[in-house]
Amino acid sequence: MSLLKTSLHALHLELGARMVPFAGYEMPVQYPLGVLKEHQHTRAQAGLFDVSHMGQVLLEGEAAAEALETLVPVDIIDLPSGMQRYALLTDDNGGILDDLMVANLGDCLYLVVNAACKEADLAHLEKHLGDRCQVLPQFDRALLALQGPAAAAVLARLAPEVAEMTFMQVRRVKLLDQPCIVSRSGYTGEDGYEISVPSAAAEALARRLLAEPEVEAIGLGARDSLRLEAGLCLYGHDMDAGTTPVMANLGWALSKVRREGNGRAGGFPGAERIFAEQRDGVSRKRVGLLVQERVPVREGAELVDANGASIGRVTSGGFGPTLGAPVAMGYVDSAFAALDTELFAVVRGKQVPVKVAKTPFVPQRYYRG
Repeated sequence: MSLLKTSLHALHLELGARMVPFAGYEMPVQYPLGVLKEHQHTRAQAGLFDVSHMGQVLLEGEAAAEALETLVPVDIIDLPSGMQRYALLTDDNGGILDDLMVANLGDCLYLVVNAACKEADLAHLEKHLGDRCQVLPQFDRALLALQGPAAAAVLARLAPEVAEMTFMQVRRVKLLDQPCIVSRSGYTGEDGYEISVPSAAAEALARRLLAEPEVEAIGLGARDSLRLEAGLCLYGHDMDAGTTPVMANLGWALSKVRREGNGRAGGFPGAERIFAEQRDGVSRKRVGLLVQERVPVREGAELVDANGASIGRVTSGGFGPTLGAPVAMGYVDSAFAALDTELFAVVRGKQVPVKVAKTPFVPQRYYRG
């Protein structure tokens, strides 16, 4: 099957990107700067990421918020205009079908879903919500992420009003005279923005941002190391339909009003199982892992206890350039999930010591005003 291309494909090639298949697209994994320097540049100044492979959807109609609440354990009805919220699509067994961002634009809801899930998500939304609101995929829009401590200063040169936005605020903004949807959020643990722009205007906007002295093009490699240091889950790796929000340690994403015993409790797929797990606990849990030797521990590595008994598996792992050490996340039997529990990851037949640790591994620097 031939790979899809984003509207910035030609620009990536011009910039010398190394392209790889990712979620059905040909995407830049790194540029000549290299993953390590791209990571460090984003932490120090500003990185520009092409995330146009993600899915963008509008839900229109008076019942949109009420309708979406039947699919997610999140407060959408009371989501203020101009704000967005992290959400999870759950199935009837409480498993996670996808994680997504939901924004209230005042006259509609704006959703950003994962690239590998977008067709299934769209079908799911149309099947369950199509008779209550309009489900409108935005195939003609690209998505850029400008991330790092200089992001606000850079984007404010094009639209001064973005500087006053705080973390998780969203608004319609004109950039280079193009209608954009800008949210102050991202997937790096840094301050920054995600920018939905008409596909035909994406290259001009990307070139304009890259012309700023603080900005470098950043590929998927550094995006992954940044999100791992920030302790952020990657769908299909750190969670999937076989894991519930409680197992994935995402209980914070279940809005208070939707929890057991509260005003709009339940009413979403898998609610009874999720409530039971919140009451009674789970057999396995996602944890952060600090690797005690300078050995990279990758996805798939088995986790064992001091006796060599298998107690879990690594779901994400790599070197953390800012931390200066290897880090990982994975699932362990709940008896081994306490902070500072000492375990071992099996790497090429050798037991590498790891310790259960708090995430994020590197402090998040979102701008809260």
